[in-house]
Amino acid sequence: MATRGGSGEVKLLLDAIDEAFDRHSWHGTNLRGSLRGLSEHELSWRPGEPRHNTWEIAVHAAYWKYAAWRLLAGAKRGSFALAGSNWFERPDVRSSRTWRDDLALLVSTHAQLRAAVAALDPRRLDEPVKGHLTVAALVRGVAAHDLYHAGQIQLLKRLMRA
Repeated sequence: MATRGGSGEVKLLLDAIDEAFDRHSWHGTNLRGSLRGLSEHELSWRPGEPRHNTWEIAVHAAYWKYAAWRLLAGAKRGSFALAGSNWFERPDVRSSRTWRDDLALLVSTHAQLRAAVAALDPRRLDEPVKGHLTVAALVRGVAAHDLYHAGQIQLLKRLMRA
């Protein structure tokens, strides 16, 4: 198996996940930016049943950051802060405290993943982590996932205000 160049590639991966999550970039709103300033009503608005709302998308993104971290760290399944996996239904009546908790979970899970990426030995980037998926592809996928959902949230905000 061919190995990659060096720590410059790890820096590129860090840049990608940071720009997709909370750093300024050319592409527009990132995931964290798409969540700024939303009211409880906006967070819980659905375009229809059984579609997900913005709040659920944010927690979903936290879960997949955790899943990527778990693969990189070799951690056991089932250690996510919430019971379940993938999608987490949030109650229709929400409190600001619960949203703050879920937003803090998203931010801390990103930081945990970022630390694992920063600690990567560049020689691991072509290593398979799950089937044919490599370490580098996993990390790029996290960035793509954040941007996909940032765009989805931006669209939900437009639809809600139409």
